[in-house]
Amino acid sequence: MATIVFDLDGTLADTSGDLLAAANSCFSGMGAGAILTPDDAGTALRGGRAMLRLGMERMGRAEDAAEIDRQYPLLLSAYAEAIAVHTRLNPGATEAITALKSAGHSVAICTNKPEALARTLLNELGVLDEFAAIIGADTLPVRKPDPEPLREAVRRAGGDPTIACLVGDSDTDRNTARAAGVHSILVTFGPSGEDMAALLPEALIDHFDHLPGVVQGFWP
Repeated sequence: MATIVFDLDGTLADTSGDLLAAANSCFSGMGAGAILTPDDAGTALRGGRAMLRLGMERMGRAEDAAEIDRQYPLLLSAYAEAIAVHTRLNPGATEAITALKSAGHSVAICTNKPEALARTLLNELGVLDEFAAIIGADTLPVRKPDPEPLREAVRRAGGDPTIACLVGDSDTDRNTARAAGVHSILVTFGPSGEDMAALLPEALIDHFDHLPGVVQGFWP
């Protein structure tokens, strides 16, 4: 059967609240206060450096790359200490995973979050043991959109890298699946949901309830 690989941030779970809080802790430490707001959720889901760049721009220090480099490990530390305060699995995710596994498919994670943080978060959310493999940003020498992390996730899950799909929420996920030569399923319930159709994935879903049926359509 197929291996269904999930992106984590913005796809499997809405992690934006805790990511924004970690970034704002950095800006507060710099004396600027909480610069980022819930409206910046889309930036949060693009990662720590994206949030730092946005905040530094708002502080008038857009070119201060050295400060961003200095703040990044502080952001990761703050995030690790409060990784699941606001984060929740997106509706229907647990049920979809159960249905996929009951149908004989394997499930795995391929994320650009550092692997240790991904494992910690999945454990806090109570679903770590559901996944046959977890590949993070630092598991391999390369990260998404390079196709190798996706392929390695499938291999570690015991699958064939040609019989897989990637469930994601961004152009990075779409490009990763395309480079790997597999189907992409993009979710439309994230902050950038309205932009997903333009990426021309093999499928779009607006709720995880629809995922098992889409997968069954790929592999009847």
